[in-house]
Amino acid sequence: MEKRTIRVTGKGKISVKPDTTRLTITLNGISKEYADTLSRSSRDTEALKDLMSAFGFERSDLKTLRFDVNTEYETYKYKGEYKQRFAGYRYNHVLKLQFDSDNDRLGMIVYSLAHCDLNPDFQISYTVKDPEAAKNTLLGKAVEDAKAKAKVLTKASGVTLKEIVRIDYSWGEQDLEVRPAQGLMMAKSMADGTLGRYNLDIEPEDIVVTDTVTVVWEIG
Repeated sequence: MEKRTIRVTGKGKISVKPDTTRLTITLNGISKEYADTLSRSSRDTEALKDLMSAFGFERSDLKTLRFDVNTEYETYKYKGEYKQRFAGYRYNHVLKLQFDSDNDRLGMIVYSLAHCDLNPDFQISYTVKDPEAAKNTLLGKAVEDAKAKAKVLTKASGVTLKEIVRIDYSWGEQDLEVRPAQGLMMAKSMADGTLGRYNLDIEPEDIVVTDTVTVVWEIG
């Protein structure tokens, strides 16, 4: 005899306070020769690691998120017509640096990035040090919600909730990151040149994430 079952989807929602600052730094440069582009990329990356070492980071703390080299062309006008010609090979190296949130330290790092010869692009965002713990809490709340709903449904239907037959969960990637400083432009009034830092007072909002899980119970 086939088991009778009930299938319920539960939703979990949590609010997590960010405790980790993430700097996403992009280095780029162009050279006519491919080998020269790779050499420049290597030199620039080492220079960035030297710069961050002054703030107590290990060289291995800078993690590569993406690296690519692409051909680049420039438009020019010749005898009234617009044409394109080869400009060189451009590299893009995107790196990540994370550390315990500290506005004073962040202000010094950003000041150094803004005033160094590398001219990097950078973005500030915030995340949590232990994302797995947050994800596990979220999953637990989703299961609790599914169970509470199942109890209501079975009681209303006059049946009994028995053993769990199956749990379906997508294991999707949760975005445990907030970006309160998008398009940040550093004004002179924010700088304290004597201390070599920007006076930053950033308090990121809590990270709110939701997820669902579907649980199948046997009923009797």
